Amino acid sequence: MDFRNFSIEELVNKVKTKEISAREITQAAIDNIERIDGEINAFCATNHEDALIQAEDIDRRIQKGEEIGKLAGIPIGVKDLEDAKGFITTFGSELHVNDAPAAKDSILVERMRNQGCVILGKTNTPEFGHKGKTDNTAFGITKNPWNLEFSSGGSSGGTSAALASGMIPLGTGSDGGGSIRIPAALGGLAGIKTSQGRIPIGGDTPPGSGLLTVKGPMAISTKDNAIALDATVGPHPTDIFSLESENLGWAEQLTEKLPESVIWSPTMGFSNVDKEIMSHCENAINKLADAGVKIIEKESIWNENPVDAWMVFWASACARRQQHLIETDTFEKIDPLLRLFIEMGTTMDGASYATAIDTCHKLGYQLQEFFNESPLIITPATCGHAPKLVGDGFVNGEETPAWVDFTMGINMTRNPAGVIPISILESGIPASLQIIGGQRKDLDVLKAMHAFESIIEFSEKASGYE
Repeated sequence: MDFRNFSIEELVNKVKTKEISAREITQAAIDNIERIDGEINAFCATNHEDALIQAEDIDRRIQKGEEIGKLAGIPIGVKDLEDAKGFITTFGSELHVNDAPAAKDSILVERMRNQGCVILGKTNTPEFGHKGKTDNTAFGITKNPWNLEFSSGGSSGGTSAALASGMIPLGTGSDGGGSIRIPAALGGLAGIKTSQGRIPIGGDTPPGSGLLTVKGPMAISTKDNAIALDATVGPHPTDIFSLESENLGWAEQLTEKLPESVIWSPTMGFSNVDKEIMSHCENAINKLADAGVKIIEKESIWNENPVDAWMVFWASACARRQQHLIETDTFEKIDPLLRLFIEMGTTMDGASYATAIDTCHKLGYQLQEFFNESPLIITPATCGHAPKLVGDGFVNGEETPAWVDFTMGINMTRNPAGVIPISILESGIPASLQIIGGQRKDLDVLKAMHAFESIIEFSEKASGYE
């Protein structure tokens, strides 16, 4: 079963009406993984036997007339930075491959399980989710189904690859600097980083990247994402940033009605964007204009690249977790780039951290000035092309870490932002737009993503996985 051919709504209805069983859907996902994943390496752990037991329990409950949740029978992969009961949370690191399995689910996984999801296993991630591509020494490289010579992005690259190849219909991700949006963009998926607090990150362990991190579902289409969000958002007493549920029933409120206007910022004022990517983005913007959307072009949104301030948070979080390893032999087992972040984090002082928080406020204030003019800001999803399996991404033929400059600042301001695919580049990898909404305007972003999908009509699929 190619899950790219079915919406989550269709699958859930089939399960609840007994047209197809949860066991059959789960077995189809297992078959997909066994047939496809040897080439892609999206999953780093599975438990097929337990997944089938979960599915059979759902079927028994349906036979008894019990109400199953909004995601009844949907098989999912859980990003390996997140606890799923019975699986080791390795964080993509050799340091944790022999840890004890998790005794309980994270809040997100618990909510998805309670809504009827079947937990298939864990999806691959870079070590401690520290970069925008997915590889590690514990489990290897996750390849992009659109072109196996390229990365699937990161850090939710395992989930993205599993979705883009049709292995599964739904998974989990997290985003501390673009880690949902980047792999979604490279995978031809609709992906959204919600406002921080929509999906609680509470529990007894502080979130890995502190102020930056957002967790959430990942799916193929905007509506599938909205259905999963309706099933999982809401406050939790152990998350100091969690938000009250508001105006839910997001999936039901999606229409093809276009916003009256958007701000189009091709560089946000600080970035060098690849010429091919810019051409594809401009073509998509022209389609929106032809459909009646007023396009307000603003070259400059921010007068500086937020990456330096973002790095203060990121490196500090890395040091908090791993600095005790610096003087040990174990430290050399850690990814070299991550080691650099850890060492950098040990040099950060309180004043630097406070200044970085000030930058968050400044960036948010500047964004709001533009939202007073129009409710949405559109940028390219990435500045450059996806990385090959080794190395960084490319901007105009030059290898550079700046291929993902557009996502990090939005984590600092906590605005919701989503990506949608628009076309296929010469490499075979999708090009995507990023849609940014005002504070807590998650529904506005979802509505725009859904409406834009109807105009842009991206229907391509990675070939060879039918």
